[in-house]
Amino acid sequence: MRRSRLVTIALTLAASVGFTLPLAAPAQAAPSDRYVALGDSYASGVGADSYTSESGNCLRSTNAYPALYNANIQPASYRSVACSGATTADVINNQLSALSSTTTLVSVTIGGNDVGFANIMSTCVLQGESQCVAAVNSAMNVARTQMPGRLANVYNGIRNRAPSARVVVVGYPVFYQLGTVCVGLTATSRAKINEGINLLDDITRTAATSAGFTFADVRSIFVGHQLCSYGTKWLHALNVLNLTISYHPTAAGQSGGYYPVFRSAAG
Repeated sequence: MRRSRLVTIALTLAASVGFTLPLAAPAQAAPSDRYVALGDSYASGVGADSYTSESGNCLRSTNAYPALYNANIQPASYRSVACSGATTADVINNQLSALSSTTTLVSVTIGGNDVGFANIMSTCVLQGESQCVAAVNSAMNVARTQMPGRLANVYNGIRNRAPSARVVVVGYPVFYQLGTVCVGLTATSRAKINEGINLLDDITRTAATSAGFTFADVRSIFVGHQLCSYGTKWLHALNVLNLTISYHPTAAGQSGGYYPVFRSAAG
């Protein structure tokens, strides 16, 4: 009798302060998932170190958000075919074959290479403000005129190959915190780069929503951890000794930024 009353009191207190019983946790469904990760260097984990030998030049890291999801949630199966340098065409031609009718969860980060992230940053660093602004404007034109169709092709391909899967489209962080004292690029260049990233994310979100997919927006969680911020940086700045990792998330950016946003969206 006394034990029964104690259990009742404990349950009542748990409910009153907003605790959720383990049976209600969404993660319980995840171990049955068959998860496939698609995308570019932000999905493969360039900049996060600990690259797997099998991935070769694709540079898939055990610290990337898909690998972290696999390690923490332990779905029934997991495969990442994300690859450094991938474009939407690469996803269609080289990555969609990893999907099947049994796939239940898909993540994809793609689009940055289609609009030329790497070329933009090279131009901005080496050629100055006016050329930087022009490069971003050119990329924004590509984003507006071509990316809706390219993304729709990717998303249609995912849905055709994995008709029952939950699909999470994961975006890009904005690179710079503005209004701080920061060496390197001018304030105008930094603001223009941010404008371009925001446009691509917004276009991606619209395309993902139109396809019936979930858009995982990482922009807010990276605030305070961007380049030129005063907090711990979650993005690599220009690294002349290893250009590949420049402007990519660190391991902390993957675990502290990308992973929790994807985990929440994946359910």
